[in-house]
Amino acid sequence: MKLRSFFALLLAASAALGEPVPVGGPIEVNGIAAKVNGRVITKSKVSVMLAPAYAQLAAQFPRRGPEFEKRLKEARDKVLDQLIDNEIILDEFKVMGASLKTQYIDDDIAKLVREKYNGKKELFNEDLRKNRLTMDGFREITRERLTVQAMRAQHFSEAPPPLPNEIQKEYNELKASFRDVTKDVITFQMIFIPMADPEHPESTPDTQLNIAEDVMSKVQAGQDFAELAKTYSKDAFAATGGTRENVPRTDLSPAFSAILFEIEPGKATGPLQDPQGFSIVKVIKKELGPSEPLSNPKVRDLIEEAVRRKKTEGEYKRWIESKRKRAIIDRKI
Repeated sequence: MKLRSFFALLLAASAALGEPVPVGGPIEVNGIAAKVNGRVITKSKVSVMLAPAYAQLAAQFPRRGPEFEKRLKEARDKVLDQLIDNEIILDEFKVMGASLKTQYIDDDIAKLVREKYNGKKELFNEDLRKNRLTMDGFREITRERLTVQAMRAQHFSEAPPPLPNEIQKEYNELKASFRDVTKDVITFQMIFIPMADPEHPESTPDTQLNIAEDVMSKVQAGQDFAELAKTYSKDAFAATGGTRENVPRTDLSPAFSAILFEIEPGKATGPLQDPQGFSIVKVIKKELGPSEPLSNPKVRDLIEEAVRRKKTEGEYKRWIESKRKRAIIDRKI
């Protein structure tokens, strides 16, 4: 469950889109996912946006299967729909000559580096290089997304001003998203089954997954987790019942942390897959990082905008649907 790179999943996500996965060659960057009024949305761009969802689903469904394919398709369609809408909105507001401060782009990328790379920008840059992605290319994706958000807010700015109780209610609902996730800490028990067992040379990833699934069935049947860890787990924590105390979120991969921090204490999940093997995890307790207060001007502005967006959601949906009907959209995937 070591830290796993956001961009290391792009090849797998590309394969999920039906792109050829090269061996030692350049990554396809011009495969067409859709065209909107003649402008191309590349499979590469869809892969970038799909990668976090793919990572989480791949961890949750080691055998893949129909449910994995269903959820992956739903995630892919959602990403592509959003990118198509983005193109329509950018086209609609092109005449406005709107621009976005580079500081907003810098701040958004800095947030990604902080939350996904423990603040180590050199690791982020290394992954860009490994996956043939330039910083300019990634900045352009970020610029488009933030510009669309700003343009939508400007176009639908006629909503009644948010009331104090509406602001407080929205903040209470979104408070967790304003916390410093790098300060999250979790205590859990884990049973780790490696991809191959050195003590059994005949073992394969498939036989090891069978073992992990059998262990999970024993957990679900109510057998003692600590005793099962002592019997089956193949890591340094097996002797102590698999307990790992106060593990920072930043020590986990984004995919695993996204799964574990959604589980209620006392509940177990698994088998989860990573490159090293399969894990069954029981969450003991979680301590979440502090949230930015509503008194922070930036937070308050975002909350007020969220309230306005809700008030104009129906109007926006009708507007974007009318634009879709008039746009020339050619989906390839």
